[in-house]
Amino acid sequence: MEPRTPGEIRLQRRAEPEGTVAAETRTLVVGPYASRRDAAGAEPRPAGARLDEAVGLARAIDLDVVDRLLLAIQAIRPSTYLGKGRVEEIAGRIEADAVRLVVMDCALSPVQQRNLEKAWGVKVIDRTGLILEIFGRRASTREGALQVEHAHLAYQRSRLVRSWTHLERQRGGFGFLGGPGETQIEADRRMIQERMTRIERDLETVTRTRGLHRRSRRRVPYPIVALVGYTNAGKSTLFNRLTRAEVLAENMLFATLDPTARAIGLPHGETAILSDTVGFISDLPTMLIAAFRATLEDVIVADILLHVRDIAHEDTQAQGEDVGEVLAALGIAPDTDRIIEVWNKADLLDAPDRERLLNLSRQAGTKPVLLSALTGEGVDRLLARIEARIAATRASFAVILDPAQGAELHWLYENAEILDRREDASGALHLVVRVAPEKEPRFLNRFGAARRLKGAGG
Repeated sequence: MEPRTPGEIRLQRRAEPEGTVAAETRTLVVGPYASRRDAAGAEPRPAGARLDEAVGLARAIDLDVVDRLLLAIQAIRPSTYLGKGRVEEIAGRIEADAVRLVVMDCALSPVQQRNLEKAWGVKVIDRTGLILEIFGRRASTREGALQVEHAHLAYQRSRLVRSWTHLERQRGGFGFLGGPGETQIEADRRMIQERMTRIERDLETVTRTRGLHRRSRRRVPYPIVALVGYTNAGKSTLFNRLTRAEVLAENMLFATLDPTARAIGLPHGETAILSDTVGFISDLPTMLIAAFRATLEDVIVADILLHVRDIAHEDTQAQGEDVGEVLAALGIAPDTDRIIEVWNKADLLDAPDRERLLNLSRQAGTKPVLLSALTGEGVDRLLARIEARIAATRASFAVILDPAQGAELHWLYENAEILDRREDASGALHLVVRVAPEKEPRFLNRFGAARRLKGAGG
């Protein structure tokens, strides 16, 4: 729905990437990190790796990162997050380097953000604001755009505070609705809520359409395989390798936002549907998890999840745990049998590490699959693992049909996987079929004489 009133037009403008947070904006990235040690006393995510990721996020929208600053903080100050001395030190750097934007790799309260902008005289965004900027530029489908706008508006609503100054009234872009006084703030808040309500209605329509498409796929007897993983782990490269598609696959955080699904062939001729999804990230804003829940329904209902990890990354263990946390937020236990862990980017490993991890991946059970989506090494092992995992959850049956049972044969081709077919001298068809658990009751009701061979419940 196009905005019609002046207020709606103003709101739409505020929900578009602003000019000042754009390509080549001179940016300082600050990583103010408190120690986060686990039960064993180890730091699960090195501060340097966290800062590198924040710089990567800034560069994902072509910001010109002219400097970075790693700060170890003992306590968070309610007014400015940082201590007075640090604030003054950064002010000097901003002036010396002609910085126009400061990215704080943390979650700032509206008051902290406002006070830092007063102290530094430049625009300040926190980690959530930066991720929202990226999502706002990456979403290309109508559903993705609606989801991102909804998340932006939820963030904007949290930024509306009293005592607006001249600086706030000059701010623009996501999360910043200017306007002096409580009356304007309340008007903006009401306008935001009205727009969010309209978006939610639009998303319900889109979600219903996706649900119809999903049910249509479910009527076809193909299992769903969904790719999940930390952003930039190589999911889209693996998707392209498995499907021979041309999905955007770049060395860039959040290169993929909108889901894509394609058919893939398994080693013994069976077919599965492979779905590529948005990458996860540490401290992913809750509002984005909620906004993309409709998109991630393919993950929730998938028969198999391929958890793709950049095994060559120094932070791979912590990244894997972050993905597990997001899956848990979606109601998926990280240790479920549906998950196959994929150790990607084997081509970046040295020989000893490659051999050690390859030996692990060759073991039976739930061990990871080591591969390189870029070179294709190990992809055959992954496809075999997918096929074996699907077979373990689906029962196989022997079915004999008379030549006149054409309707029954058609039903089997529509609702089951035909693993083997042969005809005897009398013309009777001897079939081996594999049936998904949700279709097994209907199958047994229609083919009571079928003989169970193996698989679920066998």
